[in-house]
Amino acid sequence: MNETLLIALQLLLAHVLTDFLLQPAKAIKQKRKHKAKAPFLYIHSFTAGFLTYLFLQQWTSFLVPVFIMVTHFGIDLWKLYQKKDNLRYFLIDQFLHLFILLLAWLYLTENFNSIMPFFETFFNSQNTLVILLGYLIVIFPFGFIIGKATQRWQEEIEKDDKINSLEKAGRYIGIFERILVLTFVLTNNIAAIGFLIAAKSILRFSDKGQSGGRKQTEYVLIGTLMSFALTIIVGFLMHTLLF
Repeated sequence: MNETLLIALQLLLAHVLTDFLLQPAKAIKQKRKHKAKAPFLYIHSFTAGFLTYLFLQQWTSFLVPVFIMVTHFGIDLWKLYQKKDNLRYFLIDQFLHLFILLLAWLYLTENFNSIMPFFETFFNSQNTLVILLGYLIVIFPFGFIIGKATQRWQEEIEKDDKINSLEKAGRYIGIFERILVLTFVLTNNIAAIGFLIAAKSILRFSDKGQSGGRKQTEYVLIGTLMSFALTIIVGFLMHTLLF
């Protein structure tokens, strides 16, 4: 196995075991309650460094394990002092941990000099830019366009107080739909799009006795078909630009 890949896997394994498998719910509650005074916070940080040292098997080198132990403590302590414990802070927390692992990997593999050439290659690759731009377009601008195009029907449905929906659920469903559809098009799995349409068509079986049920079903299907059509068009355009 490539040595650089092996080091990356070793660092990631130590992190996953530390942050998920070896962090029980009781210990997390202790950390949230006592913060910097929580004994488990120190045990947890030591575990991150110890497992890193154990998996890397560089027995005479302590710099990277100590670096990970100290930064892990700092990141976790920062998170504990945030007012909310939600998905946003979880993602920030994990991003910071992974960034630290990236720095450790660059140090261990002596790849710091490859950072600028990597970015130069990345932003000078037509295929990379086409794929990146394509996904960004279907995720963000298309969501705005579809929202504006179906706004009048959404307002009509919202007049019925009996219709309940999760906040922003439709937006996130649409984003995941478009990501899947674009991926299917780019990987030449067009038939798989039919399964998504079939799954969405189940909404047609919503309770017709419910006030506004038919209107909501029609609104969802209009938005879905619009989303699928625009994404498929972008996917085919991307195919013509990729080589």
